[in-house]
Amino acid sequence: MTGEPLRLDLEPGDVDLQHGELNLAGRITVASNATFVGRIGDDAVVYKPIAGERPLWDFPDGTLASREVAAYLVSEALDWRIVPRTWLRDGPFGTGMVQLWQEPDLEQDPVDVVPSTEVPTKGWCTVMEGHDENGQIVSVIHEDAAALRRIAVFDVLVNNADRKGSHILPATDGHRYGVDHGVSFHTEPKLRTVLWGWIDEPLDPDEVAGVERVRSELSGDLGEQLALLLSEPEVEALAARCERLRATGAFPSPGGDAPAVPWPLF
Repeated sequence: MTGEPLRLDLEPGDVDLQHGELNLAGRITVASNATFVGRIGDDAVVYKPIAGERPLWDFPDGTLASREVAAYLVSEALDWRIVPRTWLRDGPFGTGMVQLWQEPDLEQDPVDVVPSTEVPTKGWCTVMEGHDENGQIVSVIHEDAAALRRIAVFDVLVNNADRKGSHILPATDGHRYGVDHGVSFHTEPKLRTVLWGWIDEPLDPDEVAGVERVRSELSGDLGEQLALLLSEPEVEALAARCERLRATGAFPSPGGDAPAVPWPLF
């Protein structure tokens, strides 16, 4: 991987997204790195300039935008549309990641915190319990749904170190998008997620097929594209995670000394 991430060409017909003027409308101030919302023509987008990335002790400086694009490429290989269209291009603050904006349905909460006495008996998984500020026992829960299972599989493959509940965007049609993948693809185990509801459960045939698609495409176009964005050991580690998940055929359990969930959870 070079010092400055390389730009990847978009599909024919997407020239405006790559070269059209990026007009910023505001900044998302709760984000840990500089994150802006804006427009390219009629398309609403999120823009994260490399210059606005905060240094991390365990990830090389200036690589988060490339990791976001790499996550999109893996999502496309899975053919599950988890990550919205994401690419690298110039912007008002230099080269950065640009992603098509997805408006979430605020009436839906795929991940939630509820009193433990009110956990639904069907359709939900309990991840953990704790106490709220009033000492009441509460549960962190998430949907027991195919869309979230796919995101969980995706997170295992990309070694996502920050799957917060707010990084899952619910669409009105039931689709769920995953965003914010800058701290992914580390060579060491880093999986931190709120989606632990299927520990040791077997993958279904569709999930297995998705993992096999990624592993196969690493020998072709996907591998070539990822080589522009990640280091060689990181691509090799992705291949190893694919093989391991295929071999076990089941969702993993937390391991290692690192926390199993991100903080904050949302």
